[in-house]
Amino acid sequence: MFSPDTRILVVDDMMTMRKLVKKALTELGFSNIMEAPDGEQAWAKINDTVAINSPFQLIICDWNMPNMKGIDLLKKVRASASMKTVPFILLTAESEKDQVVEAMAAGVSEYLLKPFTKETLGEKLRLVAEKTAKAA
Repeated sequence: MFSPDTRILVVDDMMTMRKLVKKALTELGFSNIMEAPDGEQAWAKINDTVAINSPFQLIICDWNMPNMKGIDLLKKVRASASMKTVPFILLTAESEKDQVVEAMAAGVSEYLLKPFTKETLGEKLRLVAEKTAKAA
């Protein structure tokens, strides 16, 4: 499983959803959580953390947002030499097969449908941690 001090970025245009994800993560034992309201601001934060050699170690991102969609942020992260292996979970209400296929092709680590529970988020985190450990 991820360490309690894992640096996590939660990206969602709805403040309420960011708070729900952050609350669930806190209840799961995490404490180092930052937020961004869209993909553009998330990308800026990602670059800022890379620049100070303290990059995010997990990204949980909504799909549908203004300025830059979650799928586009995922593609940018996967194209980045320094961030391409960072676990990335898409948290979305979108369950269309084409979108799931697109996300998988883009390198998503896991796909979590809204609404979610703390338990389902925890299970996805466990799966991602296992995949990450195997890939290392």
